Amino acid sequence: MTDPNLLPLFPLNTVLFPGQLLPLHIFEERYKLMIKHCLEGDGAFGVVLIREGNEVGEMAMPYEVGTVARIRKVDQLEGGKMDLLCLGEARFKITALNEEQPFLSASFEIWPWRPLEPEEVEPRSSQLKGLLTRYIKLLAAVTRNPVNLEDLPADPLLLADLAAIALQVPNREKQQMLAEPGLSEFIDTCTALLKRENQALQTLSAIPMAYDRKPPSFSPN
Repeated sequence: MTDPNLLPLFPLNTVLFPGQLLPLHIFEERYKLMIKHCLEGDGAFGVVLIREGNEVGEMAMPYEVGTVARIRKVDQLEGGKMDLLCLGEARFKITALNEEQPFLSASFEIWPWRPLEPEEVEPRSSQLKGLLTRYIKLLAAVTRNPVNLEDLPADPLLLADLAAIALQVPNREKQQMLAEPGLSEFIDTCTALLKRENQALQTLSAIPMAYDRKPPSFSPN
């Protein structure tokens, strides 16, 4: 029986945003138990960045803002291990941690970003879309990967989420974006990081170099 007031937590060295896919490899006993618990309910759990500790071993302490992930696909492996494909859905804030089970859980509240004022929507979306388009093109040129930019969303929140997912920056900066109180601040942080990274990529693209990009891997959990 699952408690709807408690959200199982998965502390990771990853910041998840709404709309982002997250592959996970489950092998620790506590997380096998947690995923079984989730699948008996609605398949949801919270992904939170680790503030102190490690992904494997003793229970890690997370930042207070994370994203609800929902299990979309489960591949059962030998010994009860699993490969999961999850999708980030909604931002939440922890109100109290609960350590009564082998895995960490929390009382929580869904925490949407404060919306933009109507007059801000078009100019903010236009600026963010331009910076993100440039970033993706520069990153594609450096990594020598083809890219399709025909389907970038017009909605500023979707654009901000996409920018946060795409940005190749440290987790502390990803967490800063995730924890901004309103969409205006979220976009401001995305904009500043995109400007910085565009400048760095512009410089990098002018330097001949071999670049071998590794494929995305499962988080080691």
